[in-house]
Formats: sequence, C-alpha cells, structure tokens
Amino acid sequence: MSRLRSAILAGFITSLLGVLLSLLPFGLRLDENVGLYILFKLRGKREPQSNVVIVNIDKDSSEKLNIPADPKKWPRSLHADLTENLARKGASVVAFDIMFEEAHEKSEDDLFAAAIRNAKNVVLSEKLKWEDQHLAAPGEEMPAVSFRKEYLVTPIDPLAQSALALAPFPLPKAVRVNQYWGFKKSAGDTPTLPVVVFQVYALKVYDDFIRLLKQLDPNLAQKLPGNKDAIVETKGVEKLVRALRDTFQNNPALAEGMLEKIYATGAGPSPERERQILISLIRMYQGPDSRHLNFYGLPGTIPTVCYHEALDESEKSTANNRQIDFKGKAVFIGLSESLRTEQKDGFYTVYSQPTTGIDLSGVEIAATAFANLLEDLPVRPLSIKTHTAILMIWGLLVGFLCCSLPAVTAAVSMLGLGAIYLFTAQYQFTQTGMWYPLVFPLFFQIPFAFFGILICKYFETDKQRVNIRKAFEHFVPSEVVDYTATNPDDLKKSDQIVYGICLYTDAAQYTTLSESMPLEELSALMDKYYEAVFRPLKKYGGQVIDIKGDSILAIWKAKEPDAALRRQACLAALDIAKATSEALKIPTRIGLHYGRIYMGSKGFGDHFEYRPFGDTVNTASRIEGLNKYLGTKILASEEVLEQLDGFLTRDLGKIRPAGKSRSISVHELMCRIEECEEEQKKHFENFARALKAFKERLWNDAMEIFEDSMHLFGQDGPSEFYLNKIEQYKANTPEETWDGVIDLDEK
Repeated sequence: MSRLRSAILAGFITSLLGVLLSLLPFGLRLDENVGLYILFKLRGKREPQSNVVIVNIDKDSSEKLNIPADPKKWPRSLHADLTENLARKGASVVAFDIMFEEAHEKSEDDLFAAAIRNAKNVVLSEKLKWEDQHLAAPGEEMPAVSFRKEYLVTPIDPLAQSALALAPFPLPKAVRVNQYWGFKKSAGDTPTLPVVVFQVYALKVYDDFIRLLKQLDPNLAQKLPGNKDAIVETKGVEKLVRALRDTFQNNPALAEGMLEKIYATGAGPSPERERQILISLIRMYQGPDSRHLNFYGLPGTIPTVCYHEALDESEKSTANNRQIDFKGKAVFIGLSESLRTEQKDGFYTVYSQPTTGIDLSGVEIAATAFANLLEDLPVRPLSIKTHTAILMIWGLLVGFLCCSLPAVTAAVSMLGLGAIYLFTAQYQFTQTGMWYPLVFPLFFQIPFAFFGILICKYFETDKQRVNIRKAFEHFVPSEVVDYTATNPDDLKKSDQIVYGICLYTDAAQYTTLSESMPLEELSALMDKYYEAVFRPLKKYGGQVIDIKGDSILAIWKAKEPDAALRRQACLAALDIAKATSEALKIPTRIGLHYGRIYMGSKGFGDHFEYRPFGDTVNTASRIEGLNKYLGTKILASEEVLEQLDGFLTRDLGKIRPAGKSRSISVHELMCRIEECEEEQKKHFENFARALKAFKERLWNDAMEIFEDSMHLFGQDGPSEFYLNKIEQYKANTPEETWDGVIDLDEK
C-alpha cells in the first residue's frame, strides 16, 4: 500500500510541475519555439493551397525589364500592367504587399489607380506605426501618463481611393515568427491583410452567406449589404469585416448555428470547394485575434512566379516549368527572394535556412496565412483545459510507472511511451493542425519522473543501507560491516589478530528464574537486564560480540597494547556489577582477561559469525567461572591489572582451572580507589598476609589470619575458599614441589 501511495504521489508531482511550468510565459515560448519546430521538421513539406500564387518582385525581373533594382523606384505603370493582366486572367483578388505611401510621377500614379479601379479586386497594404504619447498634468513638468499610440500609414490618395480595401500586415516581434495577427486589437481590432484578402476572395459565396444568416438572424442580415456587388461598389469590405467580427465575437452561438446547418442539412453552396470557403469564412470570424501559421515548407513552396513572367500575357510555362494560371486565385505581390542572400524582407521561421541565410519573406507569410484561412487549417493550440488534462494524465502515467517498475523496465517503458506520444502528436498535427505540447511531456516530465524517482530510490536505498548497517552494528563491529558491504564474497580478508580485553558476564540465579517465571515476565526482566549491562559497555567503548542466554561476551581491541582500553574494561565491569545488583537484584559475575585475540568470520555456506578466537577468550570465560568458587563478583587476570592504578584490587592467588595447563593469577576487582573504605583496605591487607602464609605452607598461621579477618570484617568468599583448601591440605599435604597454585577439578 505504501508503494502504491508513493507511485500515485510521484505521478501527481510530475503532473503538477509539468502543468505549472508549461503554462508559464517561459514554458509557452519554449514549447512554441522548440515543440512546433520538431513537429514541422517531422512533418516536412505539405502541399500548399492551389488557389494562392505569389508574384515575386525579384532581381531577375528588374534586369529583364531594365528597371532599377530597388522596388520602390519601379515605374507604377508596370504595376498597372500587372494588375490589368491579372484581371484579364481571372484572378479573384490581388494583394500588394508593398507600401505606396510616396507619390511618383502623376501619370504613373494615375495609370496604376485606374488599373486598380477597373480591376475591382485589389487590396493594398497599409503600414502600422506607433509613437509614444505623453499627457502632462496641469502645472507639472514631468508627464503624468505615458502610452503608445498606434496609427496607420495609408497609400497615396489616388491609390487608396481606387483600391477595394486597405489592410496592414504587422508581425509579432519575436526571434522566430510562429503566428500572425488576424485582428490587431491594439489598433482598434483592425483586420490584417490575410483576413481582408480572404473576405474579398470569399465574396463569391457572399450570397449563400447572407441567405444562411437570414435563416438564423433576419434582423442582422438586413443590416448587411444585400449582395457582393453592393460591397464592391461601395468599397465596403473593411466595414463588412469589422461588422461580422463584432457580431460573431459577441454572439458565438450564431456561428455555431450556421455551421450546424451547413453540416446537418447541406445548406450553402453545392460545390464542395465553395462550401469549404463558407465554412472557413465563419470560422475566421469565430476564431481568435491571432493565429499560428501552418507553414507549407521551405521558402518558395507556395507557387511563385517572377514579376516579369506574370506580366507576360501568353500562357507559356515559367522558367520552373509551371504553367501560369491565375484564374480564380488569390495573388500576392511582394518581395520573395527565396534564392538570394541579399533578401531584405525576410523573417526567421521554422523553415529558414541557416546555411544560405534565406528566410521566409513577408509576402510568403501573408500568402501562408491566407491559405491557412482558406482551408481552415491553421496550427491549433489546445485549450488550456485540454492542455492541462493531457499533461496531468501523462504526468500521472509516467510518474506512476517510473515509481512502480524496476529502473531498466521503466526506462524501456518511457522510451516506448514517448515514441507513442510523439507519433500521436505528429499524426494529429499533420492531419488536423492540432498542436499537442511536446517539450514538457517528453523532455521534462519523462526525465523528471525517471531520474527524479531514480534519485529518490537511490536515497531510499541508501537510507535502507544505513539502517541495515546500523542494525548489523548491533551484532558485528562497524569496520567489519563496512568491509563486508564492499567485499561480500571475501569475508576472510576481514580477519585480524589484535590485542584485546575479553569481558564475560553471567547472571546468578538465571536458571532458577527461568524455571519459576512466566516467559513474558522473564523476557521483560531480561530486557531490563541487558539494558543495564549494555549501557556501561557502550559508554566505555566495548563491543558486544556474543549473547547466550544470560551470558554476554564483550571485547575492547587495538592493534597495539593499550592500557587505556584495559582501564575502560574495568570501569565497565564495575558499573555493570553495580547496575545489576542494586537496581535489578540480579547479581552478575564478571571475568576479565587480556591478551592477543584472533578476530574473524567463521562458518560455512550461507552462515557465518564474526567472533574472537584463542586462549584469551577461553581464559576470560574460565575466570568468570571462578567467581562461583571464590564467592566474588568481578575477577580479572594479572594481565588486565598490570600497572593499572586507580582501582582497589586484591590478589586471590594462582588457580589452574580444570582442563588448562597453565595457571591464572587471579585478582578481585573491588571498586574505584576513591570509593573504597578504610576497612576494605585493612581487610585486603590481612587477606594478603594470610595468602602469603598459605603459599609458605604455614597452614595454622594462614587459618588464624583468615578467621580473624572474617571475624572483624564479616563473611568473605575468598577467605572461606582458602579455609576449605587449608583443611584439605592439612589432611593431604601437597608435594614439596608445590608452587602455591590451586588446581580445580571441576569447570
């Protein structure tokens, strides 16, 4: 259940971050500049609309026509000839993406104006400019309000009055041009060149448009021109565009109703092409102020003819073997030097060619925008709601899978899912122009989920390793845990020979307690007992090596002899004895011995134990066992106490436990020197005199001193032990070679 919650949480975080970042201005720009670039490159070139042609104002034409290279200096009589020729060849609409704000020779301007007036289908470009305006408060020198005012620069009057319509074509200031304004809101919802040209082109279906509108809103239809001829005669295209824009924006249901009638009942023109024009026209007015350009390909993809070829009245093919056919088409005239690096009217787009420096010209962008409107196939970003839903679902999916699956499986799954998402996005983009986000689903959410969760898993695993390490340190020394973790197959190399102090403990009366107490109570008591023993061991740096029932083995070790470790072991032994006797009333016997120890892993197959080996360990155990014979609590060998000050101890003689060949010089560890009383010192002095007499075979003298000492200082286990031995030796005198060592027959 915890793993499931973690997977769901990972998915939610991945979703939330993807959505938030993608909706920031930075995220939107990133997906527009990178995501769209990928989609266009994967799609490649697509067939442009056949109803749009570009007439290129190019250098070749200037040379062939023997006129200046600068288009502004071209005779306007040439534009008049071109206009007349296009009219004769049946062009539906002619759009000049050229500014004519300066007058030329009057005769030239008049010829051009007359040609425009006679054609009745020419749209001229306006230039949108702006200037900063400042309104100063009365009596103040500094301006109180600053704002930018936009205004239109129109062609010269003869041309402007002759044209069917005027329109600007501003493009957003951006590193890469991805979209255009259909209606420039900051300039009073001014319709731009592609929109106006499309409305002129769509006049062929205006009668059907009005007839359909009358069915849904007769009052509105009455306010509009009754037929297309009325629009042309009054040059009311711009007025019509503004009126329809306001109507459809203020009444969205009207557009939906008209479209529903077209789709459901087949209302509108019967030819499929004209029916599509009507649908596209309604969608244009229904759509947003700005649209994304659905480019067709590299510069020159839209059919383009040179200016001098368009002037030719013959029907011969162009230099590119394309038949010149302007009938029923929208013709855009402007600078489109797609094959020359001296191009001046270029815009950087997804299909710009960095190696040649060729960008898409302004007239090509205008023609592209018109063609998109005509086929109703712009690039369509998803709505905020749909965009959010996709990134949320996608983030949940990849986050959940990355958290649930093993790393390799998750990596393969992410590659597969990414490929599926990219294929789906590309298919939708190619078929419908729908623009699914790419950057954040593929290049943020997948890497974030995979590597983020991989890092979290690493830290989680590392935390588990730390916890396991801490757990093992309760059983095995930390250096052994470290070595085993890095060399699991070579445990023997962790073996070592050290100098160490072994401390053995044994709880008195444990057997009786285990037989008489319920298991639950015994377990609780032993928990307290172990706590009382372990605290001093940990305090003074001891390592618990083994626990068997009530017996505990702890060691202090070093590579070289170290008196400080022997002192620590003695202090721990005193604290253990005090804690177990006073608080728990469980007297504990302790044995200490010092010497060389072999530390290593012993076992076979899948079971090993790390423990000390050697005579030092065995001797410490035997010393602990001597407490039962001597009636003492803490016994230590002479090796432990050698040159060790600060403790009250007494020599208990040399004893050879059963099974050992060498004797042990045993000492009782009583207390810290500052804690002892004078009576204890006198007692130990008497005991030392008695032990000396015992070793010299002065049985009666030794017995007298032992008895007097017990009479003065109370019961004493070691004194009783030696009194018993004196009785034995009186009855069975040791040999002359006896060296004072007491042999024990039992372990």
